[in-house]
Amino acid sequence: MQSNHEVLHTSTFRWIDLTAVFIFRKSTFFNVLTKSQAAAEHFPFCTIDPNESRVPIPDERYDFLCQFHKLPSKVPAFLNVVDIAGLVKGAHAGQGLGNAFLSHISACDGIFHLTRAFEDEDIIHVEGTVDPVRDMEIIHEELRLKDEEMIGPIIDKLEKMAIRGGDKKLKPEYDVMCKIKSWVINEKKHVRYYHDWNDKEIEVSNKYLFLTSKPMIYLVNLSEKDYIRRKNKWQVLGRKAGADSFHLLIIT
Repeated sequence: MQSNHEVLHTSTFRWIDLTAVFIFRKSTFFNVLTKSQAAAEHFPFCTIDPNESRVPIPDERYDFLCQFHKLPSKVPAFLNVVDIAGLVKGAHAGQGLGNAFLSHISACDGIFHLTRAFEDEDIIHVEGTVDPVRDMEIIHEELRLKDEEMIGPIIDKLEKMAIRGGDKKLKPEYDVMCKIKSWVINEKKHVRYYHDWNDKEIEVSNKYLFLTSKPMIYLVNLSEKDYIRRKNKWQVLGRKAGADSFHLLIIT
């Protein structure tokens, strides 16, 4: 059985969102990654409307074929990168940009979360202190709570049609949604952390674009000094990543 990281959202990975808990160089990273010039300031909600850019995907095989066949033009594969407003605690209930943020993130294939792990008195953290573990937990819980909001109405609608209405074709989907509800609401887990979804369950999950089913990569932003010497109290995040089965990259 493949891990849930591999089977959920099995379409080509081509659209990512870049988000963070306020506030630390998210748009700066977007500009470096995409060679763009989006506004990047040290105050909350500098990014309101999403910034979007395309990044060509390096592929030696493609380059070889272009050279071998002497193609007159090249159209490489692109990754769409969207820099959206940072996340704040309570976003699922409308805090910060609230539902606007969550609607921007719903259509993406994957999420990069930029997490601050450096001290700088000129850049105030919205929570008052620098704690990337706490920030990760805020992000995790906000996405889970938004999925929790979605699941209730979906099950109510399916129950009305499949159980009370007798639509047998919808009964399997109803059963899957009840299983997802148990995992997300009762167990308080992300969809992608359950490793034994079958093909039908994956199909239902992908249909509803649950935020907690999306692949995520955490980018931990260290100071240049800590990055060079590889010494920072937040190096413990590497162990947390292994325990919680998510991908983590250290950047500066």
